[in-house]
Amino acid sequence: MSTNSAGPVSASELRRRVRAAEAVKAKTREMAAEHALTAREAAVKAAKAKEEADVTAREAAAVVLRLFDNDAELVSELLGVPAEELEREAKPVTAARAKEIIESLRARAERPRTARTRKARADVADAASSTSGTPSPGHHSGRQPG
Repeated sequence: MSTNSAGPVSASELRRRVRAAEAVKAKTREMAAEHALTAREAAVKAAKAKEEADVTAREAAAVVLRLFDNDAELVSELLGVPAEELEREAKPVTAARAKEIIESLRARAERPRTARTRKARADVADAASSTSGTPSPGHHSGRQPG
């Protein structure tokens, strides 16, 4: 039973259909390759982010243990993390790196905190936008050098 009620398909129509089918195949392949590339790039980014998070966690464990005179049991109770896990995470962090992080935390803790209201922030933003494109004093990215 034919799906075409008009009769047999002409040679030109058959060639057109073959070209259309080949175009769909090519487009599908192209999309699959793009998808694979995008997924691979996302996996690389995720792996890098995980490694950075792991390093941060190890450093944090080393710092907290050092600040609590290496009392792993006490820190374990405070954080709800097994002492063995804390010690294992902290082990690869050098004493120098732990001291560096502690110093940066102390510097942050010693900085005076200013309480600003939303209106004050809006006024500062308005004042900054009314200047000739120069950033307001004290404007920075908020990132710590590291």
